Amino acid sequence: MIFIIESGSTKSDWVLIDDKNNQSFYNTIGFNPYFHSAEDISTEISQHPDLTLLSEKIEHIYFYGAGCSSEKLNKIVENGLSAVFPSAKILVDHDLLACAYATYDGEPGISCILGTGSNSCFFDGKNLVEEVPALGYVLGDEGSGSYFGKYLLSSYLYKRLPEEINDAFEKRYNLSNATIVDKVYKECNANVYIASFMPFVIEHKDHPYFNDYIVKGLKHFLEVHVCCYPSYKQTAIHFVGSLSALLEKELNIAAREMGIEIKSIVQKPVGPLVDYHLKYILKDQLVD
Repeated sequence: MIFIIESGSTKSDWVLIDDKNNQSFYNTIGFNPYFHSAEDISTEISQHPDLTLLSEKIEHIYFYGAGCSSEKLNKIVENGLSAVFPSAKILVDHDLLACAYATYDGEPGISCILGTGSNSCFFDGKNLVEEVPALGYVLGDEGSGSYFGKYLLSSYLYKRLPEEINDAFEKRYNLSNATIVDKVYKECNANVYIASFMPFVIEHKDHPYFNDYIVKGLKHFLEVHVCCYPSYKQTAIHFVGSLSALLEKELNIAAREMGIEIKSIVQKPVGPLVDYHLKYILKDQLVD
């Protein structure tokens, strides 16, 4: 039995493939080795009996996650998984590779992630190139949930929100300034906390206060993470992630204004990621 796991900073999608090629789906929180230890990961998984019941039956795990960008960081996730699935051979790699696999259609392309964080890569079917680094929510993550969530929170704290938006925010969340600052600066997973306000932004995205900034932020992402590839105007451009789907209209406006054509937007990459594995990676491991 095989697990394929696609993990952002907020949530992880798990797909189990059994010996008859049947698929089952599970969800946990997202695991990011920048913020989670191996013990955090194993403890969280152990709280899901539907997963721990499979502990001895899993033979292979393919895990693709945010923050899994070095051998040292990947080892944290591998150790957390192996504590629960001791019989499994485990591969841990970057979520960018999952993004590339999920959008690969036989032709070279630029694959972009817009979710809690953001990133991009070029993939030709064999080689993955990351032209610029992902700098995280403090220095980077342009056009992401944390990017727009930060704008909302700073606007609220600076008392710059339009009155109707401010009233709606206070009615929804009832947060003190001190609570927000403590959550951002004193607790773990600040990027996830900041991005958790994205549903509010989405609800009000047509308001001029947000709409102009959203298009500007998405153009910022395209400038940094797409235009960095010399062939971007001649290469298919794909997006994955919940935010890219929720902001599809604004993303297309931003792209059009920059002379960029987007070929596809995939809200949940785990499905096409599994398809890629079945076609290219697992064909010799599974029994028909």
